[in-house]
Amino acid sequence: MARLTALQSHGVGAGQTELYANHARLSNGPTSLAHYTNAQLDDYQDLARSQFPWRPPLTLTLRARFSHNTAALRGTAGFGFWNDPFGFGKLRRPTLPRAIWFFCSSPPSNMALALDVPGPGWKAATMDAWRWPFLALAPTAPIAMPLMRIPWLYRHLWPIGQRAIGVHEAQIACDLTEWHTYRIEWGMRGARFSVDGESVLICNQAPRGPLGLVIWKDNQALALTPWHLPHHQLVACDNPQWLEIADLIIGT
Repeated sequence: MARLTALQSHGVGAGQTELYANHARLSNGPTSLAHYTNAQLDDYQDLARSQFPWRPPLTLTLRARFSHNTAALRGTAGFGFWNDPFGFGKLRRPTLPRAIWFFCSSPPSNMALALDVPGPGWKAATMDAWRWPFLALAPTAPIAMPLMRIPWLYRHLWPIGQRAIGVHEAQIACDLTEWHTYRIEWGMRGARFSVDGESVLICNQAPRGPLGLVIWKDNQALALTPWHLPHHQLVACDNPQWLEIADLIIGT
């Protein structure tokens, strides 16, 4: 079991975290294109990646709601496990991403890495690029990326790349302003995501550990598609937005 009060709280820019025994609110005040804003809870800031605390098999369960639905939310938000690939911690260098989480992004974000799943939106998702199939395919990227702009080639070839980077995604249709119970069952050979007891994604691949727990709301946007180089930017929002979570449980 993990208690919210045992997590580390971080606020950048207009990001604020209100933390209680079994409840937390992660808020972003009005944001601009000029300043990064993030409210975050995690358990890995002072650790090397080899010391991240979570490996399968385990389950994560919590309740969550947002201030707005996906059409009005700005930036990214979510909760689950990842390897902090960008190396924000002082002991870590950038690396290839691994993640298993519930993830929300808004335009101009376009994380279109799963065939037939739109880039923006509220999703259950996995990724594990630190695998030999992706490393074997990576040298072909300069040739493959332009070809992915051709619809027929994209539909026939991208599933190979998608499986190589361990991407599985499903969009979730629910009212985000209402409380829902979210659950991740992270196994050695697969994963199951559910909302209010109903399965939304079952996959036969799952990232390896160790990973760290992260819960956040920020004003970032990232375009990352099979046919385009990554593009990062910040997004502006005139009104405050927040993510609330409660009753976090992590167990085997």
